[in-house]
Amino acid sequence: MTRPIVHVIDDDAAMRASLAFLLDVHAFDTRLHESAAAFLEAAAADTDCVLTDIRMPDMTGLDLVRRLREDGRRSPIVVMTGHGDVGLAVEAMKAGVVDFIEKPFSDDVLIAALQNAFASIQPEIEAGDARRAAEARLSALSPRERDVLEGVVAGKLNKVIAFELEISPRTVEIYRANLMTKTGARTMADLMRIALAAGL
Repeated sequence: MTRPIVHVIDDDAAMRASLAFLLDVHAFDTRLHESAAAFLEAAAADTDCVLTDIRMPDMTGLDLVRRLREDGRRSPIVVMTGHGDVGLAVEAMKAGVVDFIEKPFSDDVLIAALQNAFASIQPEIEAGDARRAAEARLSALSPRERDVLEGVVAGKLNKVIAFELEISPRTVEIYRANLMTKTGARTMADLMRIALAAGL
């Protein structure tokens, strides 16, 4: 099973190493970054979690949160704050972070925050999985079968699809039967769900 990935951003090398060890014990993979700029240069998926310190030189954790949201990045973010940084943490929450934790924090508090962060994007992950599965089922269709499917999804009658594609209604029926077989759809409603999940 693929382990969830956490990007740890902190300018303190000892803190990064400590967090990497702790997260490994709790079955997380980590990517360590010494600054927000270093993280931005790295490839990170929207399904990865970001764990960042709030106070760092050059670009703060709050600046990073705002930058990610401006760029349309949806990665769940957990911010680590020091005592007295609650005001900054509140600003970060308004900017779109999932949670913030105050240093020094217990292992349980950190792990719970990360689990909540990953849970917050689970529906999006599942939706992406459903789309990929639907696209895979449609990948075997010929271009003409796909044309017929688009007509079916649009609610067009066989004779209308036939007229638009310059084929006979009987040929449309054959293509529709092929659609059911190739996609594994049991009913027309099932076929529609697959097509819509694939983004048609």
